Amino acid sequence: MDLSDYKGCGALTREQFLFHESKVVAKLIVDEGLSDDEIISKVAEENLFQFPTERMIKNIAGVCIKRLHCLDDMTLIGVIAHSPVEVAKQACLYAMMKQYRLVWDYMITVIGKKFEEQDLSYGKMDLNVFFMRLQEQDDEVASWADSTVQKLKQVLNKILIENEYIDGPRATKLNPVLISSELENAIRANNDEVALPAFNCFF
Repeated sequence: MDLSDYKGCGALTREQFLFHESKVVAKLIVDEGLSDDEIISKVAEENLFQFPTERMIKNIAGVCIKRLHCLDDMTLIGVIAHSPVEVAKQACLYAMMKQYRLVWDYMITVIGKKFEEQDLSYGKMDLNVFFMRLQEQDDEVASWADSTVQKLKQVLNKILIENEYIDGPRATKLNPVLISSELENAIRANNDEVALPAFNCFF
């Protein structure tokens, strides 16, 4: 049996957007040149995330490292470390798209398509249709509990809120976002142009 592209995406319910944490880890990679193990030790010893338990700190540090490695691009990791918040957040969103097929597909097939068609309406229906379609196509997604799917819908919405695509959980329209030149250049350099519509970029 083929392994589903969505295997492991359920972990998103725990992992979320992690902007602050990703920024901390990006700085340790770019500014201090630390190895993955050194980063996890330093974050835990100095409690750089301000989390209550060491286990949680190490776990999330590991997630951030893995996510940043998905970019495979030191320039973009530098953007996350040092660029203004809006620019850094966009790079984090791209990293999440690279890490999770679920985020990739949602941002391109739902959000990107809306930008392309200049249809800025948005709501629960969009999430429901997206998950229904996936459940029909993919056994892994079909096996997820309703509570997992609900949580994933919340996470996807939260990502949109963090990146100002929508104004809040009950938003009924998308805001037209503007891609940063740093991210656009990196996406093109990676031959990932298919991802550009997710950032309202077409040409």
